[in-house]
Amino acid sequence: MIIDDDKPTLEAMSDALITQGYEVTSKSSGKEALKAMQEKRFDVVLTDLKMPDIDGMDILKAAKDMDIHAQVILITAHGSIDTAVEAMRAGAADYIEKPVKNLKELRDKTKKAIERQIQGIKEQNVTLQNQNMVLQNQNTVLQQQINEKFGFSNIIGNSKPMHDIFAQLRLVAPTKANVLIYGETGTGKELIARAIHSNSPRKNKPFIPINCAAISSSLLESELFGHEKGAFTGAIKQRQGAFELANEGTLLLDEVSEMSVETQAKFLRVVDDQRFMRLGGSSRITVDFRIISATNKDLKKEVETGKFREDLYYRLKVVTMDIPPLRERKEDIPILVNTFIREFSEKNDKNVKKISIEALDKLINYEWSGNVRELRNCIESMVVMTQSDNLEIHDLPLNIRGVAISVSQPTMQSGMSIDEIEKEAIKKALESTNGNKTQTAEILKIGLRTLHRKIQKYELA
Repeated sequence: MIIDDDKPTLEAMSDALITQGYEVTSKSSGKEALKAMQEKRFDVVLTDLKMPDIDGMDILKAAKDMDIHAQVILITAHGSIDTAVEAMRAGAADYIEKPVKNLKELRDKTKKAIERQIQGIKEQNVTLQNQNMVLQNQNTVLQQQINEKFGFSNIIGNSKPMHDIFAQLRLVAPTKANVLIYGETGTGKELIARAIHSNSPRKNKPFIPINCAAISSSLLESELFGHEKGAFTGAIKQRQGAFELANEGTLLLDEVSEMSVETQAKFLRVVDDQRFMRLGGSSRITVDFRIISATNKDLKKEVETGKFREDLYYRLKVVTMDIPPLRERKEDIPILVNTFIREFSEKNDKNVKKISIEALDKLINYEWSGNVRELRNCIESMVVMTQSDNLEIHDLPLNIRGVAISVSQPTMQSGMSIDEIEKEAIKKALESTNGNKTQTAEILKIGLRTLHRKIQKYELA
């Protein structure tokens, strides 16, 4: 947290640390800062020494009372350096002189404060446990701290909506309850499902995902139930379905709203009886699996229109989780961006280290209709294509920069079928975006999954 009643200084310091991957909270008064500190834990507090309401010494005392390992750096004018030195004797980590022009000094002192905090936690652990126990548990302790601050089982976020999701996950995961996950395309519904499974008593058993939208109704039943040899044309050998494969584990039904009413009825019997028969089989097989369902549609409305069975709906929604779209948690974007930069730099043997404030600002203010998946794809493309170790505004895709993308009109001739017109439209849109499927889907106003199916259908890959 940075506290300074001089707003230009506050903004400059915040931007300097955000670009280094820090999650920054800015406050322009001591009262606001104390309130924030009561609601949330901060690793490092940078506070102006002289403020009209509550001064930096009061902030220092409050921070140390709340967390002995909190690091406080004072921001002080030249004439107050003696006071800053006194503050260091009282537990402050360091001080920075005003005006804050040397941003490298700011970053260096913040980094050292973090290192001191981690070292303090380690030393405290050493006094409580023997050295061997510390070495075994350090990674677990630090990972738990990261999870508490930024995420849960590789799901990243530090916004209020995501902290609510993490709290739900911790309550739901250890239970046997079926879970229904709502969320727009790209919000990470499967990642949430995997987190539930990985933190449940079933974590060492199979996790079997089935995409109901990607499989035709007739094939979906075979995928779920399995089949005996000769059950239908092409069934040349016995095959286990998802029910058997997920036994003692977790079955994820992605895009569950796309399951036909006929398949829903058959699936309901398995949910009720925990028994089923393979297609073409004559003996019942007993299974035990947890069901997690995911959809981007309002399943209650699907029930009201007769597209989804009400009895199945209530069995699937024992617990409901709503995953917020990225546009409703924009404060998570800097954390996600820096995480993806590190991931794709390592994956592609690149040396990209950070992103400029201007480029990050464009990413924060973009709407992200494809949510985290679209952001992830965007950063991967930027890391792969840049020739620098810093991502700049010119590395952004044209549509995020605010540059209009020109799409040439598809060539239509008399006698063309609907499929031929559609194929031509998709081809032109792909050409205009240099093959960027997320942008292409936006231009065509269709879902990303639908676009992938159309590309396969028309052999445009």
